[in-house]
Amino acid sequence: MRNNTAILIFANSAEKEAEKKSFLSKEVFSKLNAHTLKTAKKSGLPYFLFTEKNQVGGTFAERFSNAIETLFTKGFSNIIAIGNDTPHLKTHHLINTLQQLEKNQLVLGPSKDGGFYLMGIQKESFNKKTFLNLPWQTRFLNSCIAKISSSKNLKIKFLEILNDLDSEEDIKKIIYSFKTLSASILKLLKALFFIDKKTNVYQKNSFNNTFTSLYFNKGSPLIFA
Repeated sequence: MRNNTAILIFANSAEKEAEKKSFLSKEVFSKLNAHTLKTAKKSGLPYFLFTEKNQVGGTFAERFSNAIETLFTKGFSNIIAIGNDTPHLKTHHLINTLQQLEKNQLVLGPSKDGGFYLMGIQKESFNKKTFLNLPWQTRFLNSCIAKISSSKNLKIKFLEILNDLDSEEDIKKIIYSFKTLSASILKLLKALFFIDKKTNVYQKNSFNNTFTSLYFNKGSPLIFA
């Protein structure tokens, strides 16, 4: 199973992502990219990084579908696709997906916004035309995939739900989460807020825009949502 399974890291460079999400920074996504690569490497599986430099297509659906198709044409039978905006993604999620693909055609790691942070898929279950017509970057994505899988009698396994970074509110949710998180990433996220000593609640720094323009660049595109 390990020999025919590859990890697809579908994530733009920090510089490119800085053009998309203004509430985060280039430095945050540099750390997230490094975390994602480290997580993939620790799995022991072959992994391939697709940034804006080697993605092909005019839309997200086209670029993502083409990247998956490219890895299947390399001879892999299973693909595990991940992005770079889920700080709580761990190597055990990848290993679990690898194991689940032995008995399921599809594995999804759902994010709380209705998208997913991870997708494992068998080659026989990949239909490019269907992929291109999915409601990418909407809250209906997971439910749509589940319905299509059911209609085609495909076995699908869902992993635990995680937060990805698509809004300022997501930053707070991740900061307050009891899940383990890279100390360097947590520090950068906390730097975007201050703690109200009366309520012990993180509030957005009023000087954040000036701070980010001087020290950070701007954030990230929506990867899987």
